[in-house]
Amino acid sequence: MNITVIGRGNIGGGLADLWEHAGHHVTRLGRDGGDIGAAEAVLLAVPGTAVEAALSSVTGLEGEAVLDATNLYGGSQPPAGFASNAEYVKSVTGGPTAKAFSTNFAALFGQIAGARVRPSNLWAGDDQAEGLVTRLSLDAGYEAVRLGDLSMAATQENLAGVLFSIAQSGLGQFAYRMATPEDL
Repeated sequence: MNITVIGRGNIGGGLADLWEHAGHHVTRLGRDGGDIGAAEAVLLAVPGTAVEAALSSVTGLEGEAVLDATNLYGGSQPPAGFASNAEYVKSVTGGPTAKAFSTNFAALFGQIAGARVRPSNLWAGDDQAEGLVTRLSLDAGYEAVRLGDLSMAATQENLAGVLFSIAQSGLGQFAYRMATPEDL
């Protein structure tokens, strides 16, 4: 699969490495932007307050499937008129959109392959994005767990703050797993 990652930081760079290892062709775009080109999937992994600038620096986004891995911290808000960054992304691209990989610690990406069980990757988004999120989650070592449709992206953005607070309260960075009673 041809994947374009917008953002070369810990999340974008880390997932790009995992997906390349799984056999995908990954194009990495930084602050200078570029053309999405022949991407079959796009990962947006920039600071949450940089979403508008990042999307304005790339071309070819119309109709593309986008996984939004951004988060908002410290009282920052999504672009005016939108409940979440993911809803803003959808308004720009018009393609299938999902909030995904926003509640996982990038520092642990290198350890996921050796996990006893696959940790979870929470996501919220369009039905049309489900197959993409499932495949790219598996290829990164995670199991996709749906939180709901795109209207739940704001809840997921707020959950990231909760998870990071848990980490800062003494647990440190962690992976999590959602499981049915049968899977316990």
